[in-house]
Amino acid sequence: MRLARVFPRRTALTPCDPLAFVGDPPLFLPDADEVHVSVAFTWDIAEGRRLASAWGQYLAVKLGGPAFDDAGNGFTPGRYVKPGVTFTSRGCNNECPWCLVPPREGRLRELPIVEGNLVQDNNLLQCSGPHLERVFAMLRTQRAVQFTGGLDARLLDADTADAIRGLRLRQLFLACDTDSGLAPLERAVKLLQLPRDKVRCYVLLAFHTTIDECEERLRAVWRAGAMPFAQLYQPPDRLIRYSQDWRHLQRTWNRPAAMKAHMREAA
Repeated sequence: MRLARVFPRRTALTPCDPLAFVGDPPLFLPDADEVHVSVAFTWDIAEGRRLASAWGQYLAVKLGGPAFDDAGNGFTPGRYVKPGVTFTSRGCNNECPWCLVPPREGRLRELPIVEGNLVQDNNLLQCSGPHLERVFAMLRTQRAVQFTGGLDARLLDADTADAIRGLRLRQLFLACDTDSGLAPLERAVKLLQLPRDKVRCYVLLAFHTTIDECEERLRAVWRAGAMPFAQLYQPPDRLIRYSQDWRHLQRTWNRPAAMKAHMREAA
């Protein structure tokens, strides 16, 4: 079956093959048997439904995706994310109040390992030792390896850090969503012994915190030796429109050149 996939918006992970589309049907319809409209974000649900109606005038359509609490039990490479992205597990055993993964995907479960250089697991380091060994064996065959889903700094040990350094690594992401995450982050960065441009760190902003508190945590992440990647909190039911000050903070701490200039000025 020839499957066309439709997305409400383009992201860094959106497929780019001839049967992947963003938005309304083109002038010349694809030669497809069915269309899947895939919605990742809850605030795009209305647009996803509109697109399902628009494409449904011409082809059979199914509407779904993470925004509809899809548990992600199956993974087909290149179908809803670009080639190279792989999931070796889904779900997470943590219960972070800002995160949709546990209520949407449930507890962590390991999947068959599919080759790829961008590992997008929600919490890879919660996986069993044998599973991790198979993941790293696969990654040793890949170039420009990235851990884009984020690694739990609390679970990183010396053996895993050694395995990561043995890869042809482009970058990895850790996370520091609260002040309590700073100490595990500092320990993880020391274990990794990698330059700052290879160690990114997701930093949650505006979840019951002030701009000044977030700014200080971002600076602490930088001082720990990681490159912050600021993310404004968005609840599942709506898209918050943040003030210019919040947006400026996020922009400053997303761009490496801006961060370096910002920290030089503060020195």
